[in-house]
Amino acid sequence: MNESVLEASGIGVRFGGVRALHDVRIAVRAGEVCGLIGPNGAGKTTLFDVLSGIRPPDAGRVLLDRTDVTRRSPAWRARHGMRRTFQRQQLFGQLTVAENLVVAQEGGRWRRGGSARARARAAEVLSVCGLSELAGAYPGALPVGLARMAELARALAAPPRVLLLDEPASGMTDGERQQLAAVVRRLAADEECGVLLVEHDVGFVMDLCSRVVVLDLGELLAEGSPADVRADPAVRDAYLGTTESGPAASAECDPPSPR
Repeated sequence: MNESVLEASGIGVRFGGVRALHDVRIAVRAGEVCGLIGPNGAGKTTLFDVLSGIRPPDAGRVLLDRTDVTRRSPAWRARHGMRRTFQRQQLFGQLTVAENLVVAQEGGRWRRGGSARARARAAEVLSVCGLSELAGAYPGALPVGLARMAELARALAAPPRVLLLDEPASGMTDGERQQLAAVVRRLAADEECGVLLVEHDVGFVMDLCSRVVVLDLGELLAEGSPADVRADPAVRDAYLGTTESGPAASAECDPPSPR
């Protein structure tokens, strides 16, 4: 079994008197696609903020390739192989899609054209993501689904060790979701990247992920294969009983995290 590229244990976060996370543990192995699901307010986005370094936990620690990164910055984690996408588009609107990928490889600094190596890698990633024809487009002109795919492409511009995807399929067409799933599977299988994704489309999660973690009220409710999680009575009572019989839940409603 592959070793974990990302581990968190004993994670606790409070917003004033509100306990957002309590004693949460999670691990993502190299080459694995792991899903993180749960009701609105369960703590999923807060956990992503802790894992990516946006919010330090009040308790617990985070390891990246067995190195303690609990107090390391998001930029440090990115330089050492952690990438994240967000619910809201984070692309630079004044740069083209291809230029966004070049900047992502050059430490966020833009110099016109970028290096030949960065441009070649950008073209390769755009091809994998089915975006080659949109290389010269500006993010603001793209439909939501394609903009999300472009943000995924930017996260892959420098090959990641672990990828955190926050609502990646939101706003996508069926065809775009299939493309997204294909890219994620290829990334895990061919490059042994560990992938952790938050997604309210339960069917998408169950089809794509080999393991699923469920949060409820800031605590770990269940963990296992998609079949085991789907059959768990506690999970059905807390979450799947509503999401699988009706429309997917709305966007995550964790307490706001400071940016």
